[in-house]
Amino acid sequence: MSSEMILSIADQSVMAVLMVSGPLLVLSLVVGLIVSIFQAATQIQEQTLAFIPKIVAVLFGLILFGPWMLSKMLTFTENIFANLPHFIR
Repeated sequence: MSSEMILSIADQSVMAVLMVSGPLLVLSLVVGLIVSIFQAATQIQEQTLAFIPKIVAVLFGLILFGPWMLSKMLTFTENIFANLPHFIR
């Protein structure tokens, strides 16, 4: 296994992780920002007010983006297994 092949696998892995986790992280960031603005405007400093909406948003994001995320992960896994004989040489 050459160093180029290892770097290629690492690059593909990082891109797969970023693509799969990206939508949920952005969704959580947007909801957190909205809740923070609401808290600053109303001067409510309840910690659960910031935590619970993010959890709910991520759960809805999983329902919405779940099939797409699963297909990306399956494609990456299939590519790794398809190229496995080339890695072993």
